[in-house]
Amino acid sequence: MGVVAPNGIGVENFWDSLVHGRSGIKAVSRFDVSSYPSKIAGEIQDFDPVDYLDSKSARRIDRFSQFAVACSRMALTDSQISLEKIENDSIGTAIGSSFGGAPQAEEQHSIFMEKGLDRVYPLLSTRFFTGSCMNNVCIALGIKGPCYSISTGCATGADNIGLAFHMIRDGKIDLMLTGAVEAPIFPLTFGSFGLIGILSTKNDPPHKTPKPFDKHRDGIVLSEGGAVLMVEDFHHAQNRGAKIYAEIVGFGTTHDAYHLTQPAPDGRQAEKAIRLALEDATIPPEEIDHVCAHGSATVLNDKLETMVIKRIFNSKVKSILVTATESMIGHPLGAAGAMKVAASALAIKLGIVPPTINYEHPDPDCDLNYVPNKSIRKELNFAVCNSFSFGGKNSILILKRFLG
Repeated sequence: MGVVAPNGIGVENFWDSLVHGRSGIKAVSRFDVSSYPSKIAGEIQDFDPVDYLDSKSARRIDRFSQFAVACSRMALTDSQISLEKIENDSIGTAIGSSFGGAPQAEEQHSIFMEKGLDRVYPLLSTRFFTGSCMNNVCIALGIKGPCYSISTGCATGADNIGLAFHMIRDGKIDLMLTGAVEAPIFPLTFGSFGLIGILSTKNDPPHKTPKPFDKHRDGIVLSEGGAVLMVEDFHHAQNRGAKIYAEIVGFGTTHDAYHLTQPAPDGRQAEKAIRLALEDATIPPEEIDHVCAHGSATVLNDKLETMVIKRIFNSKVKSILVTATESMIGHPLGAAGAMKVAASALAIKLGIVPPTINYEHPDPDCDLNYVPNKSIRKELNFAVCNSFSFGGKNSILILKRFLG
C-alpha cells in the first residue's frame, strides 16, 4: 500500500497518526479564506513530488497525479515486486479521482481571462481530466496492462478497488495497482462546497472538527491525498511469499436515484449495497466485527448511516466497532474510499481499531460504538468499508483477515 494523507505520508506515518488519534486538519494556508465561512482543510504541507518523480516530470503533471505516482511507487516498494523482473503488461491499473485537476483548470482560466490564451500552460488539456492520474502512473512506472480510471464522486476509490477485485477474481490479471487520489483545495473548488452548506465552520481550533456522529457535527472538512493498493491474486501472492495485509472478499454498489446532494431518507439502496457486498463475500452479517464508516460528519449522512448499520446488524449492532477515519483526515472526496480500505487492512492485520476523534456529545440518532477518541485492541475477522457519494452512489467493500 501507499498513502499520502494530511496526517501522514507513507503507510507507517498514516497508521501511527490514526491509532493515536492525530488530526491533519489545519487552517487553510494556500489562499486567502477571510471571506469564506469555512477556513480549514486537510492540506498536505510536507509533500515534495521530486521524492517520487524527476523534477521535469513533476512540473509537467498536476498535484493529484503527483499523489498517484507517489502512492503507486510506495505500493510497489511495499509489495516487493520488481518491475525489472516481470512483464510490464502483467500489472493493471484502476486509479481514479472525482475532481481531477479542476483546481489547475481554475488557475489557468484566470490566466486566460487576464492575459490571453498564449499565456495558458500549453499542457493544460493533458493535466486536468480525471483519468490523467492513471496515465501518469503508467508512464512513470512503465506499466502496460489493463488500465481504468473510474470517477464516481466520493465512491471513486471504492469503485476502482471493486473493479480491480473483480478483474482479478475473474482471472483477467493477477496484479492491479488501484485506488484514488484528490487535490481539490483551491479557491473556487473549495468555495463551491461552502456554497451548498456542507463544510464545517467550526474553524477554531481546526483539529476539533470534523465531528462524525457527534451531536454538534456541522459538516465535512475538505481535504486532499490518496491511497493506492497492490491488489493481487491470492495464489499468486502466496506463491511469491508476499506480505498480505488482508483479503478483499466482497463488493456491492447501488444508486439512490434520489437527489444530487442528499441521501435517500429511507436508506434502502445504501442498505442493499452492503447486503450485495455480503452476498458477494458469501458471509452473513453476524461475521462482521468492524465498520469503517463513511462518517462525513454531515447531519443527514451520519444519521442515515447509523440507521443503515442498525438494520444490517440488528441485535449484534452494539458489538460492531465503527470508525470514522475522516475525523482525522477530513474528507478527501474520491480518495476517501481507498484510504478507508488502507486503514481497515491495517486494522485487520495489526488488531487495532482506530478511534473516531472529536466525539464528545452523544446524539440520540447516532448511538453506536464509534470507538470514541481512543483506539481499541481487538482481533478482527471481517471489516466493511462504506463509501456514499454525492448523487446517491453507494459502494461497499468487505475485507477479511488473512489466516496464513
